Amino acid sequence: MKVSIRGDKIAVTKSIKEYVNEKLNRLDKYFENPKGIECKVLIKVKNQEQSIEVTVPTSRFTLRAEERHQDLYAATDLVIDKLENQIRKNKDRLDKKYRGIPKFELNFDFEALDDDEENSKIVKRKDIDMKPMDEEEAILQIELLNHDFFVFKNIDEDCVSVLYKRKDGSYGIINVK
Repeated sequence: MKVSIRGDKIAVTKSIKEYVNEKLNRLDKYFENPKGIECKVLIKVKNQEQSIEVTVPTSRFTLRAEERHQDLYAATDLVIDKLENQIRKNKDRLDKKYRGIPKFELNFDFEALDDDEENSKIVKRKDIDMKPMDEEEAILQIELLNHDFFVFKNIDEDCVSVLYKRKDGSYGIINVK
């Protein structure tokens, strides 16, 4: 796997590069042609917390994981475990969808996680009436409900919008037109 590592407010040393490359090599067994895949790694520092974000784009899907920790090496271990679990957990879904498609990057000769079937089913469905509101009222609603996201009919944009709380405490909005 080709790895490009970039640091934000941190100097990426040779030992960090070697450690990240060594850990990312664990993912090679999941790909047919790992040399053809380019992985992007972003390492950031904010206060005392170090974060690592790994993105593995393929032609059919993108794997992405982010982890924060006081220790960069521990964060690296956690993010690689997270990526590996994503692949193993979704093996059956990917196998059904892409088996037999030429130029597919994933190698299906590994065992999937056992709890995949139970986690993949929809266990609850809700119908909601969307009241037209502006973004300020939606922010008030998300705070009152103490949710991570809120779907509403946006009167300012004349569309359905999804308001979500970001990790840094600010808000983001997705407009569906």
